[in-house]
Amino acid sequence: MATTSNHQSAAHGATTVEIQHSTSPLPNFLVSVKLKYVKLGYHYLMSHLLTICLLPLIVVTAVHASALNLDDIGKLYLHLQYNFTAVMALSGVAVIGFTVYLMSRPRPVYLVDYSCYRPPDNLKVKFDVFMERSRLHGGFDESALEFQRKILERSGLGEETYLPPALHSVPPVPSMAAAREEAEQVMFGALENLFKSTNVNPKDIGILVVNCSLFNPTPSLSSMIVNKYKLRGNIKTFNLGGMGCSAGVIAVDLAKDMLQIHRNSYAVVVSMENITQNWYFGNKKSMLIPNCLFRVGCAAVLLSNKSSDKRRAKYKLLHLVRTHRGSDDTAFNCVYQEEDNAGKIGVSLSKDLMAIAGGALKANITTLGPLVLPISEQLLFFTTLISRKLTDSKIKPYIPDFKLAFDHFCIHAGGRAVIDELEKNLQLSEEHVEPSRMTLYRFGNTSSSSIWYELAYTEAKGRMKKGNRVWQIAFGSGFKCNSAVWEAIRSVKPSDSNPWADCIHKFPVEISV
Repeated sequence: MATTSNHQSAAHGATTVEIQHSTSPLPNFLVSVKLKYVKLGYHYLMSHLLTICLLPLIVVTAVHASALNLDDIGKLYLHLQYNFTAVMALSGVAVIGFTVYLMSRPRPVYLVDYSCYRPPDNLKVKFDVFMERSRLHGGFDESALEFQRKILERSGLGEETYLPPALHSVPPVPSMAAAREEAEQVMFGALENLFKSTNVNPKDIGILVVNCSLFNPTPSLSSMIVNKYKLRGNIKTFNLGGMGCSAGVIAVDLAKDMLQIHRNSYAVVVSMENITQNWYFGNKKSMLIPNCLFRVGCAAVLLSNKSSDKRRAKYKLLHLVRTHRGSDDTAFNCVYQEEDNAGKIGVSLSKDLMAIAGGALKANITTLGPLVLPISEQLLFFTTLISRKLTDSKIKPYIPDFKLAFDHFCIHAGGRAVIDELEKNLQLSEEHVEPSRMTLYRFGNTSSSSIWYELAYTEAKGRMKKGNRVWQIAFGSGFKCNSAVWEAIRSVKPSDSNPWADCIHKFPVEISV
């Protein structure tokens, strides 16, 4: 605001009088009006457009209805009596149509509860311990050791992540027996907490889906659970292997499909990865990265299609979208288990991984967007797309605002770069990606179970309110990008078995670059 001053002096002794005149021009509305409020108004208008258009019709109908008297109502009743056959036929069609709709619509799937395994403190591995034991192993050259040190420092992991017992030994003693021991500890640990918190009898479980990419023993992991808890003989069991970090969402999708077929059933999904036999002891740098990122973790999820469970369930499954880019050779090979030149087995990560993940995410949200975004965002996206096609100009593509569709985001904690890219490309805030960053920091990359540790973080912070929507996004080898959308049925309080229960007050923490 500009201010002008006119000075006038009068000789009244030594007195000087100064008179100031200020002007107050109108503000620059292009600067002062916050565009975000204009956008919010636009979204509100588009979201309630149908109601606004129908409002005049409702008012006119109400006015005419209020003018009816008893004679008018009597005439209407007689008119219906004279057309009794037509009325009954229309009523019959309506009843049949409604019945068919009820019988054919998908059954709702409820998430009753879930549990994330928290390993004992003696399995924590600090960076200096990690590096010292890698050096003592003797299989890594100086270049490989330095590479691992740099990856650890930039990874976003903290000093309290966990490795299995076999890798704490000096030297490490990976074996089939040790791998089975790790699998039993994480699976049974998560399941014990789940059954305790839900009071569900294991024999009531009708469907069991277990996913683990790199460890697939015989008998299977699902058979290990059946044997441990003496599950019933007609249980439907599935074992998903080799499907990467996105297999947790795939397992939920399979369980959902089975719940559409089998009425009044419980389904348990167990998502994990096994590290013991999949540690890489060679010097190929692209295969050393998983050593620095992957850590022990497991999640067990109880799903139900019983209407009686709605009252106690935490979430309802709204949408599940899966995208597979395996037909593209580059995408297929970007996460690949193989032998190096020395014959040592590991998982190699391609330098094209981030670009491939971005393409898979784009394809996934193209399908997911119309299911979850408000009509206002869809119109903006569609208008921009048509403009780009017609004018062939360099108009930037419109990135839909997914914050209007979701309250919470659980981005697979695959690594710091993955979280950074999604935060930037989806225009998320620090709070939106906080669960992913803190999960990576506290537990590391726990593969397919990481999205559940992130959901547990949100609950532990007391942020999950009734009606909130959660978007779980996971990436996996193949290459795949999968999304699950949940809606909170009630305001969710953290359970006693929440893995963040005794340390949530320490978070969030500042992560150095």
